[in-house]
Amino acid sequence: MTYRKSLDRRDLMLSGGAMLGVAALGGCSTGATPKLRASSPPILPPVRASMDRVTRITVCTRPFRADGPRLDVEKIGHKTVVHNYGHGGSGWSLSWGSGAVAVQKALSTGAKRIAVIGCGALGLTSATLAQRAGASVTIYAKDRPPNVRSSLATGLFTPDSRICLEGRDTPEFRQLWDQMARTSFQTYQSYLGMPGDPVEWIDVYHVSNPNAAAPTDSGSGIRFAEMWQGPMGDWRPERTELGPDANPFPGRRVRRNANMMFNITEYAHLLMSDFLQAGGRIETREFHTPADFAALPEAVLINCTGYGARALFDDRSVIPVRGQLARLIPQPEVNYGLTHDYASLVPRRDGLVVQVYGSDEGDGYNDATTEPDRAEAERGVAAIAAVFANPAGA
Repeated sequence: MTYRKSLDRRDLMLSGGAMLGVAALGGCSTGATPKLRASSPPILPPVRASMDRVTRITVCTRPFRADGPRLDVEKIGHKTVVHNYGHGGSGWSLSWGSGAVAVQKALSTGAKRIAVIGCGALGLTSATLAQRAGASVTIYAKDRPPNVRSSLATGLFTPDSRICLEGRDTPEFRQLWDQMARTSFQTYQSYLGMPGDPVEWIDVYHVSNPNAAAPTDSGSGIRFAEMWQGPMGDWRPERTELGPDANPFPGRRVRRNANMMFNITEYAHLLMSDFLQAGGRIETREFHTPADFAALPEAVLINCTGYGARALFDDRSVIPVRGQLARLIPQPEVNYGLTHDYASLVPRRDGLVVQVYGSDEGDGYNDATTEPDRAEAERGVAAIAAVFANPAGA
């Protein structure tokens, strides 16, 4: 599938206006040749990046597994448990494809009633898919959005974020990952244009100084696979180097690509509402050990507990990867993303989010701390502010 590169709204208006002008002149005998205006860089609404606009600093623990997401089937007492966890930083992005795999395995047992454990990204989508397939579904969870780890995600379609350690993946896993990513990508297209914009496309500008120093390696030795560079290269919108006529930050190197963004507050609310309106149930319940599943009336369960599976199943293959977001007051006029100086901005409708992602991929690996780091937030906000305080990059 091939996508046209998105047109800037200003360029579209200019070109549209020029065409209307030509059409109008066509009916007049002026004898003059109409002049088309030269294209000019887009004018982007500036981000008001300052710490006095930060409303909250949140930390999440992304559940990384070197072997990729766990999707096997296990018998626990009289229960059949289909696992669906361990997606690193790609829970939302892979959720529909991963859920499709898990639901198919659950329904292959012949069960008509399905229990889903967990009410985050994987739990909501797995429950929805099982319900659409005709099953009666109950979600059992201690918490529900916004009080789940999935609500602390950045909100971009990043299906290879912290997904599989380089050198540990196999051709079989890459094929499975490609299937999950494509299924999710196609499903998300059906959520575009809905009220509240649960999912939308944005342009992301990658800004760097011409003389920026090369990144340093912290020596952690951790490298995550860049899956998107291979199998999905045929339909991923690519980054484009911007020339002077399209560069909104003159004097700097700027690349641009389009990406899907999830407005997580609205999107999670929509998933829950649709699930409940279709007859689904959500029951508040906490599980301390797998033996607690015995009390459930359903014989088949889909386990979508994410990082919680590390404690619940004593699964030490789940490694925490720390991620922190600084949440800023929303700016509805800002409809583009930014990266600059190892910081990123995502313009979600429920608040702009700024993340420091570090020069080393291993940043945050095996770090389960959840205490907010204000100094880290200040570095990220300052990096975004610098783009507008010094737009020419001098």
